[in-house]
Amino acid sequence: MIITRAEHRTEVIPFRARDNTPLSLVHVTSPVEPGKGPVLLVHGSGVRAELFRPPVRTTLVDVLLEDGWDVWMLNWRASIDLDPLSWTLADAAVYDHPAAVEHVLNATGAETMKAVIHCQGSTSFTMSAVAGLLPQVDTIVSNAVSLHPVVPPFSRLKIDYLTPVVKVFTPYLSPAWGYKSQGYFTRAIRGLVKATHHECDNTVCKMVSFTYGSGRPALWSHENLDDATHQWLSGEFAEVPVTFFEEMGRSIKAGHMVAAGHHPELPGNLVAEAPQTDARFAFIAGLDNRCFLPESQQRSFDFFRKHRPGKDSLHLIPGYGHLDVFFGDHAWQDTFPVIVQELNGTKEPTP
Repeated sequence: MIITRAEHRTEVIPFRARDNTPLSLVHVTSPVEPGKGPVLLVHGSGVRAELFRPPVRTTLVDVLLEDGWDVWMLNWRASIDLDPLSWTLADAAVYDHPAAVEHVLNATGAETMKAVIHCQGSTSFTMSAVAGLLPQVDTIVSNAVSLHPVVPPFSRLKIDYLTPVVKVFTPYLSPAWGYKSQGYFTRAIRGLVKATHHECDNTVCKMVSFTYGSGRPALWSHENLDDATHQWLSGEFAEVPVTFFEEMGRSIKAGHMVAAGHHPELPGNLVAEAPQTDARFAFIAGLDNRCFLPESQQRSFDFFRKHRPGKDSLHLIPGYGHLDVFFGDHAWQDTFPVIVQELNGTKEPTP
């Protein structure tokens, strides 16, 4: 049976993180009863759950529903659909993801579930999993970065030297400054970006590259995006707190994720011991990623393989970068099959 997108039903469900921060889940269903269990989609920083439903011919949500999955999309504390706050990845790992998993399982009656996690949704979700906080999640498909962030040299310079300057003027950076100003400092940043980025006419697209990576563009290839998606992304990025960049800067220097703040639920060193999770991980990275280099996922895969050889897998995808893995015009045939096969357990683990 072919299910059209017009037949999808969307329900937004508010709930609370374990520290009482308001979050939400977006439950997407079709007229066909799902024959498989729940799968949670977790977005990155400064975006929102709708990241997984761009205006392309076939989205990941479409494919998952067609394959029989019960689809839930999480708006965790980094979502631009929520009130902005100075969050950290450790906060999300301890408070957001365990609460989201618990809510979905209670709502569905399932005993276990699976997850597709992206970027900082991936780092925080992986932190939570390796700390043993997500025992009900049995399969995790991670895109771009998980435990070992590796960035281009210019990105590291920006984090080390620009973050302290930004902090003096504002608690946030926002690609949305590309079309709305919040004072002289934001206009100065936009002017700098427009003067140094000439790859397209979309100022938000340029601001995303400045904020998150090194390249023109940094998070996708223009060749992979159709015009509608390139225009759509202008409304899909907003505030990211300086606290995140500080936490990521410390993690990049350490060579692995380092939790910010005081969270006794997380180990002092997330890579000192074997992961405290039985979930099978599938690590995905676009070979053209200029936000987090593919080496990021290679290192995390090597860490998992050292402790449990033969269980997990690694997929390095040519022709793709950071986010076009999800909203590239041809992702439905190039990257989505990898994700679906991993969720179904039909991909062989990487030797």
